[in-house]
Amino acid sequence: MRSFCLLQGEAAMLRDSSSRVCSEGRYETPSAYDLQRLMWVRSGSNSSLDEVRPGIYIGDMWAAKDKRKLQAHRITHVLNAADGKFNVCTGASFYRDTNISYHGVEAFDMPSFDLSPFFYSSAQFIKNALSTPGGKVFVHCAMGLSRSATLVLAYLMIHENMTLVEAIKAVAENRNISPNSGFLEQLRKLDQRLHCLGK
Repeated sequence: MRSFCLLQGEAAMLRDSSSRVCSEGRYETPSAYDLQRLMWVRSGSNSSLDEVRPGIYIGDMWAAKDKRKLQAHRITHVLNAADGKFNVCTGASFYRDTNISYHGVEAFDMPSFDLSPFFYSSAQFIKNALSTPGGKVFVHCAMGLSRSATLVLAYLMIHENMTLVEAIKAVAENRNISPNSGFLEQLRKLDQRLHCLGK
């Protein structure tokens, strides 16, 4: 995988690459502003369901409730990042008449909500889905922009060893995403733990 680590002499290119370097020349997590700039380039899709990586789809609540559409895309797993009666109330029982495995995270799209406790369990669910023969996972929230995108970014960082910059670029070229400021800061902290401070 292409690295975003830069040498000291390349510091002048930081703004263009949206990367920074630690004092030792290692990768450093960019500011929230620089990360948001990566997502301002609306080159992705706005449809209700988009494949953002092989076997990984992000979408909205309308796609989540359209079992025919999910079956047409051969979705085998659903990760609901907006679970609960005050959000997108589907649940495992909703998919009982399909072969879809379900995992729900009761999260709210507010900067004050801490989504980070769900990063590793959600990432493991996605990994397990992709490890299943023919496995395809649909990760959704209400709009398919913030909560679901955040969990997919966390998966790419945890299990595909991407930096946050690499993960954002990989997803954003296929779907427009916009994690709220709180989620973005939580992803920055994850990025720092995984890449700047080492695993």
